[in-house]
Amino acid sequence: MFIGVIHEPQDARVALVPEVVKQLISLKYNVLIEEDAGRRAYFSDEEYQNAGAKITNQDEVLQQADILITLHPLNNTQLYSLKKSALLITLLQPYFDIHATELVAKAGISAVSLDMIPRTTLAQSMDVLSSMASIAGYKAVLTAAQYLPRYFPMLTTAAGSIPPAKVLVLGAGVAGLQAIATAKRLGAKVEAFDTRAASRDEVQSLGAKFVEVEGARDDKSAGGYAVEQTEEYQKRQRQLIHQHASKSDVVICTAQIRGKRAPILLTQETVEAMKPGSVIVDIAASTGGNCELTENNAVITHRSVTIVGNSNLASEMPQHASQLFARNLFNFLKMFTDKEGNFVYDLNNEILKSSLVVRSGEMLYKK
Repeated sequence: MFIGVIHEPQDARVALVPEVVKQLISLKYNVLIEEDAGRRAYFSDEEYQNAGAKITNQDEVLQQADILITLHPLNNTQLYSLKKSALLITLLQPYFDIHATELVAKAGISAVSLDMIPRTTLAQSMDVLSSMASIAGYKAVLTAAQYLPRYFPMLTTAAGSIPPAKVLVLGAGVAGLQAIATAKRLGAKVEAFDTRAASRDEVQSLGAKFVEVEGARDDKSAGGYAVEQTEEYQKRQRQLIHQHASKSDVVICTAQIRGKRAPILLTQETVEAMKPGSVIVDIAASTGGNCELTENNAVITHRSVTIVGNSNLASEMPQHASQLFARNLFNFLKMFTDKEGNFVYDLNNEILKSSLVVRSGEMLYKK
C-alpha cells in the first residue's frame, strides 16, 4: 500500500518526517512525498529519499495514495483526485464543524479524524491533540514574553530589584500545564484557573497557585475538555478571574469546550482593568476565544493591552511539531497494519471505531 503526504501551503508543518518514513517502510508500506513538502519544517527531499520515500508531484501522490495523511482537510479538487478506496487521515473536527466531513463523504472515500481518537491511556501515544497542545502552551508563553515590555524573572541589579512578572493561565489541560511549566522556568510567579478539581494537584506540582471557584460541574467523560457551567457559577468565575487578571502581567488563555464556543473568561471590563503593557495570548481564538476582545489570527491592542489571538502556535515550531505529529501517526498506523502491510479496518477496536468518521462515502459520525 502507498502512503502519501502533500505540501500544505497554509502550514509550515509536514505530516511525516524522514525517521517515521523509515519506520513505515519497515511495516511494508511504500511512501510518496510531494516535492518540498517538508522544506518549511527543515526536512529536505534528500532526507526523505535516503529514508526510502519517493519524491514526486502532488497529482501523483493523490492519485496513487491508498492512505493520505494531512494536517488540514483537503479541498474538493484534491478529494476527487483520490481513489474511491483511499483512506484520508487528517483533523476534520466534525464536532465543531461537520462541513469538511460531509465533503469527504460526498467524494466517496474513507476518513479518520485524528481529533476523534479517544483520550485514553491506550491511545495516549496517538494523541495528536495533546502533542500539538503541549507545543502551543510552550509557544504561548514565549509569544507573551516577546510582547511584554517587562522581565519575566525577578532580578537584583546594581540599579535595584525587578519583581517577577505575574502570569495567569486560564485552563489547566495539556496546553495550560505546559504554559505553567514554561512561565515558571522563565522565573514568573504563576497562577492557574480550571473548573476541573483534578487539575489542582497538577497545577500545584508545577509550583503554581491554583485559583478555584467553588461549585464547578466536572465531567470526567469529557475527554480532558472543560464542560459548560451554570450562569451563577460563571458570574462568580468572572469576578474572581477579574480580580486576578487585573493584577497580572500576562494571561494565557487555553480553555475550550468540545464542540462549542470557547467560554468567555476575560471580559472587556477585565481587559480594561489590566496594567498598561500587559499581554493576553488566546490559543482558544479559533473557537471564539476566552477573551471577549480576541480576534482570531490577529494581534490587537486595547487600552495598552496586547491581545494575541492564535490557535495555530504549534505550526510556529514546525520541526518538533512535525516530529511529534508523525510519531503519533506511526503509532496509530502500526496498531491497524497487518503483516503484509495492509491497513485493517478493525471496528471492534474502540480507537478506530471512534475516529473513523466516514467509510466508503458513508457518514459514521453522529453528532
